[in-house]
Amino acid sequence: MELQTRLPLKSQPYNQLDYNSKIGLFGSCFSEHIAEKFKYYKFQKFDNPFGILFHPLAIEKLIVNAINETIYTEDDVFFHNEQWHCFDAHSRLSRTSKDALLYELNTQIKTTHAFLKEASHIVITVGTSWAYRLIETDNFVANCHKVQQKKFLKELLSVDAILESLEAIVSLIKSVNPQVSMVFTVSPVRHIKDGFVENTQSKSHLNSAIHQIVDPRKQLYYFPSYEIMLDELRDYRFYKDDMLHPNALAIHYIWQRFNEVWISKEANDTMQEVEYIQKGLEHRPFNPKSEAHQLFLQKLKSKQVNLQSTFNHIQF
Repeated sequence: MELQTRLPLKSQPYNQLDYNSKIGLFGSCFSEHIAEKFKYYKFQKFDNPFGILFHPLAIEKLIVNAINETIYTEDDVFFHNEQWHCFDAHSRLSRTSKDALLYELNTQIKTTHAFLKEASHIVITVGTSWAYRLIETDNFVANCHKVQQKKFLKELLSVDAILESLEAIVSLIKSVNPQVSMVFTVSPVRHIKDGFVENTQSKSHLNSAIHQIVDPRKQLYYFPSYEIMLDELRDYRFYKDDMLHPNALAIHYIWQRFNEVWISKEANDTMQEVEYIQKGLEHRPFNPKSEAHQLFLQKLKSKQVNLQSTFNHIQF
């Protein structure tokens, strides 16, 4: 008896991820959850240099500025609630010093520029079609930083506007890295603050736009994170206490489904080795000086050395 409706996903026949892959993740908070999985298993990953970015236009602006190596100046930052902020970045980058913020912004731009040229895979997770336009400049912002609501206009991005933005992202990245594979996904996080109907409309716009650019022949793919959450995990026990965000179990489940499609068998063998070491490093023995524990540590160290001799980037 089947007690859930499972999406019929197939293993990706080409361009799968392995331990030689260089993986970039951009977008909503869900992309950070997946990035944490890559981090745990010691893949080469690079994620959200400007912090969480919820809508496509914010991601596009980061990519544009990174490709063009745009330099942020004091005209691009502002002081509010005892911190310096930038409307292009998440509050994670905000600093008490203007110079510190500018240094962080420009460092991340340089790092992103270099990474985009060498990335093998880019995963872009879009969260919402709702965006805020700063009235003073008529520009969309990535984050409002708790500035008064009256200073913004809230807009639902059209399917055409999202499509144009996604096409620009693809074109820009491909201009410096023609061989990169790009995977698009819609965040399973529900933005109920916008309204229940409004959230559905928002996700629909994202989905419609993405599916107009997905083309495996051009290494442009879609992974159904949102659909897995709604159809395979159709129960509130898979949500955090706010009933909006996927909990750890749901994130792990979606990660496993992503693994089935995108991560090679050889990489999975290495992942098992990494997990053995990770769990070993977390182990807290009753008697650290016992002979058994010392032998265990020697075995663990040997496995680390063997793994690091094959993959230089792996560090524990």
